[in-house]
Amino acid sequence: MLEQALLADDHSSLARQLSELALTYSSGDISRAAIFVLAAEEWKQAGQPARALECFQRAVDDGGESMIDPRAGIADTLFELDRPGEAREIIETLRAEGALTPATAHNIAETLVAYGDLQGGLEWATQAALTCAEDDPEHVALLRTRYRIRLDLGLPEDELDSLVS
Repeated sequence: MLEQALLADDHSSLARQLSELALTYSSGDISRAAIFVLAAEEWKQAGQPARALECFQRAVDDGGESMIDPRAGIADTLFELDRPGEAREIIETLRAEGALTPATAHNIAETLVAYGDLQGGLEWATQAALTCAEDDPEHVALLRTRYRIRLDLGLPEDELDSLVS
């Protein structure tokens, strides 16, 4: 299903199928919340942020595990819907709660950069890179994102930048 929709570049169809699957899903290799997050990402790709927001919220309500905290997706979508105040409130809530996965922190860093907050993105990427296990695949991705942000800010190379290969 996923491969066919991606090959056809039909994000709406895939989002619809994933949303329907999540509604009827009871158990399996991944959680219902993770399926809702996948559906939300496809709705975003299809240019339907309101539907994406709904799926991210369903993932939060479900409470199951997912690659990223669905609230990070909600924040990104709120920025897209030109609701930056609400997006920043969610990001601050996530910061206050702490204990985020490296993937969630990376997602927030990328979101902040995408909406013009390079300094905020750098802070999130730096903190996540410092707390992420070096053998975690997300560690290298965080270092690269951090390096790219530092270049955009015109900052000189530092010791963490030297770890990027």
